[in-house]
Amino acid sequence: MTIQQQIEAKLATALSPSVLEVINESHMHRVEPGSESHFKVIIVSEQFAGQRLLARHRQVNAILADELAGAVHALALHTYTESEWQAKGHAPRTPSCVGKPSFS
Repeated sequence: MTIQQQIEAKLATALSPSVLEVINESHMHRVEPGSESHFKVIIVSEQFAGQRLLARHRQVNAILADELAGAVHALALHTYTESEWQAKGHAPRTPSCVGKPSFS
């Protein structure tokens, strides 16, 4: 199972999301080809209702503690309730990595 699949499985089980996108953005950074170190997570769950953004991020970080202690270097979190997602409709675009010269 890839790290991306592990992240997807853990978040799906723990948060029962209506929307879950786990995007490997490692290729946008200075890492070896095929790396799984930088991820963007878009997750919509009613379990976030009544929680501030920091509490949501702490909850996701706790679920993914093993991955964050290992190979995952960066995790961009976009956490929404269903009503927030309906109002917004999309997560922010990921900016390009400023210091990404070719890997050598």
